[in-house]
This record gives sequence, structure tokens and C-alpha cells, in this order.
Amino acid sequence: MMVATKKTITIRLKKGTIACPPKQRATINGLGLKRREQVRTLENTPSVRGMIKKVLHLVEVVAETR
Repeated sequence: MMVATKKTITIRLKKGTIACPPKQRATINGLGLKRREQVRTLENTPSVRGMIKKVLHLVEVVAETR
């Protein structure tokens, strides 16, 4: 029996959002990040990838599983 494994991506907020435009701050909140150096593991979907691309200067991709 095969077990379906979900593709995940782990991101870390490397900069604060104090000087960011409101749209970028909303994107960071949408990714579930609240404070600097916080790490989240999310499902690797096109929508999450797009959100990460919009704030790539604020986050760092730590790990990616396939």
C-alpha cells in the first residue's frame, strides 16, 4: 500500500515587517508568520509559492521536501 506524502516547504521570516507596505505585511500574515526568525512548514502549492515570491526579500526557504 502506498502512502501519499504531501510536498512541503519550510520558510523562515528573516526580516521584520515594520517598514513594509500593507500588502506585503498581509502576505506575511497569510503565510502564518508573525515575528522575526519564526519558521513555518507549509504545503507546497502554487498559491503558497506565489506568496513566497512576492516577499522573497523578507523570507528564506529553509527546506523543501518532495
